[in-house]
Amino acid sequence: MSVIPAALVTATALAGAGAPAGCALPYRLRVPATGVLTAGVGVAGGTAGVAALGGGRWSAAFPGLLPLAGAHVAVDALAGLFMAVAGAVVGAVAVYGIGYAAGHGAHGLGSRTAQAVLPLFALTLVLVPVAASVSTFLAMWEVMALASLLLVLAEHRERDSVRQAGIWYAVMTHLGLVLLLAGFALFAGQTGGETFAALRAGAHTMSPTVRGLVYVLVALAFASKAGAVPLHAWLPRAHSEAPGPVSALMSAAMVNLGIYGLVRTGVDLLGGGPAWWWLGLIAVGGASAVYGILQAAMASDLKRLLAYSTSENMGLVLIGVGASGLFAAYGNRPLAALALAAALLHVVNHAMFKALLFCAAGSVVRATGLRDLDRLGGLRSSMPFTAGLFALGALGAVALPPGNGFVSEWLLLQSLIHGLVVPGVAVAVVLPLAVALIALSAGIAAAVFVKALGVGFFARPRSTQAAAAKEAPLSMLVAMALLGAGSAALALVPGLLGDGLDRAVGAVGLPGSGAVSGGGLRVRLADVSATLSPVWVVAALTVALVLAAGLPRLFGRRRRRVNARLWDCGGGAPTPRMAYTATSFAEPLQRVFDDVLAPEQDVDVTPVRESAYLVERVRFQRRVPDRVEHRLYDPVLRSLAGAGQAARRLAGGSVHLYLGYGFAGLVVLLLILAVGW
Repeated sequence: MSVIPAALVTATALAGAGAPAGCALPYRLRVPATGVLTAGVGVAGGTAGVAALGGGRWSAAFPGLLPLAGAHVAVDALAGLFMAVAGAVVGAVAVYGIGYAAGHGAHGLGSRTAQAVLPLFALTLVLVPVAASVSTFLAMWEVMALASLLLVLAEHRERDSVRQAGIWYAVMTHLGLVLLLAGFALFAGQTGGETFAALRAGAHTMSPTVRGLVYVLVALAFASKAGAVPLHAWLPRAHSEAPGPVSALMSAAMVNLGIYGLVRTGVDLLGGGPAWWWLGLIAVGGASAVYGILQAAMASDLKRLLAYSTSENMGLVLIGVGASGLFAAYGNRPLAALALAAALLHVVNHAMFKALLFCAAGSVVRATGLRDLDRLGGLRSSMPFTAGLFALGALGAVALPPGNGFVSEWLLLQSLIHGLVVPGVAVAVVLPLAVALIALSAGIAAAVFVKALGVGFFARPRSTQAAAAKEAPLSMLVAMALLGAGSAALALVPGLLGDGLDRAVGAVGLPGSGAVSGGGLRVRLADVSATLSPVWVVAALTVALVLAAGLPRLFGRRRRRVNARLWDCGGGAPTPRMAYTATSFAEPLQRVFDDVLAPEQDVDVTPVRESAYLVERVRFQRRVPDRVEHRLYDPVLRSLAGAGQAARRLAGGSVHLYLGYGFAGLVVLLLILAVGW
């Protein structure tokens, strides 16, 4: 037996053992046992993915495993990339979850239900890319959705907001399933088969209208799973309300499968399409990147901030996938390969630093019970390792060297800038706008994570919980250190992914880009070339920092130092109330983007009872709601609620009335059949 099937069988067996262990074992045993088995699922799945990236391929059919069509599985380099990413994240987060669940007792993530579902969810993250037929893919997709929903609801007894998040997630994910089912059913009906091989072979026989409809249906479903605007409404709720390890798995592994579905269906199975497909995807990606990071800038909830950051980064990936499809539509396949390589590299980088950030945020929540940055502070001294690892993840998120996010965003910008050689008015307009949006999102991201670090970790503590915080347990620190090491390795030596990234791009019929090789990045096209060595960038930054810190000290020794208390204008020692909060830090940025964010404010003036001219109290409230939700989802929800209230009048309790409804419906049906006949 080759490595790939053996690893997948091992992962399935470990998940099969983890589910009953989570149900049957007592609390003291089930948390470590389930954590170890889940980590084993990740290691086994990641091993299969690495083997596929190394050139291995495998496919099989299991006729009796699923009703009617059976199950079909196949592993190529594209599937292997997403399996390897999911496996790495699952392995580290499962170890982290052992210490995290131990701090919550037999409730929440430590409950029997959550511990039984966790290995199953980990397995689906690995197996979704393995599916090679419509029925197999949809079955794995739905199991993944249900398992993640149960994990999101793990702490539903503690907060009402968890139940609300679960409702939003359940509705949005199953609407996506309906779109997937409709799109794949139409696709399979037109091609005469439901295996991916049959879809791939018959895609060219479909009319352009049908192909476009299939693409739109599946693209909407997959974009929703990736958290793209305006289908992102579930993401900030579910990711922020789920337990820390579950948030890490969802933001660093599950949303990636939306990208996988887009690439597999749009580029591979449908074989690409006209330019309007990809222009629309670039537009959605650009909107997601800017809007997501703006909402993150306004958020004072640490986990909600990270959730909106996920939407931003998935927007960047969508820009890369859209640019790849656009270049291929215009016949420039080497440039299309470069853009897709940049998008896939950012998927890997984002998985590492976002898993690290969510784990660090989970450690903060476990230590303080707080997510509100306005009530945190002082964690640098009480949780130094967590603070340092959060800073490492933040460095990747802001796309500045030497963070790993810089590597993939640089490559993405190179593909877009060099794409200006492609003829066409649409390309000439869209690509510069995309470059500007990426630069804008990167600049705002820097402000976002300066706020998160400065207010949450470096400022004075603003609550007793923050002042009494203690460092996370060893298992959590080890897991975060592994994720930090992965982020550092991707930042310094991206060439580790070179050949595997080329094979993943080649799996969808594009030529290898050779963009990542050795110790750095390389762009070589017909007329232009560019190179970047992250190691030399880090070396230059290190020298600059040493000089900036050392020269003032060297020349400062000639002067006599006098230590004295700073002049405080008679105000006394500074207090936490004098420091910037997350809300006040974001206020200037909010003023700049007032038209986009549409903040709401309310001033309530209470006069003294005896006089209408004397004021007893003034209350000022200002909030920045999600404008997309406010303008798009709220009217729909109000309309549905009104329709539900109106429909209640039809249920008057009269049997005769109900018989009349049935008779009227039968008459209408007969008339329709008669007209149609």
